[in-house]
Amino acid sequence: MRKGIHPENYRLVAFKDMSNDDVFITKSTAETKETIEVDGVAYPLVKLEISRTSHPYYTGKSKLVDTAGRIDKFKNKYKKFAKEAAPAKSKEAKEGK
Repeated sequence: MRKGIHPENYRLVAFKDMSNDDVFITKSTAETKETIEVDGVAYPLVKLEISRTSHPYYTGKSKLVDTAGRIDKFKNKYKKFAKEAAPAKSKEAKEGK
């Protein structure tokens, strides 16, 4: 590797997926305040909410979204408002407004 082309803080960093506690080590310039010990070696720690080991796209465990159920819930929740609004419109139509 050529000297002088990488930033000064380019080093091995541990990334930890907080959802499943998976830790992987790679080179990075990410600023960190915490460290973690992996196999007896201390590395700077970057905490992640989601990574390749927990993301549904990469794991193949995507959640099925029930859109029909959500639409039915919405219609049932606001059904009472639709009934009240319909008679008011018909009154206005009869009066010629």
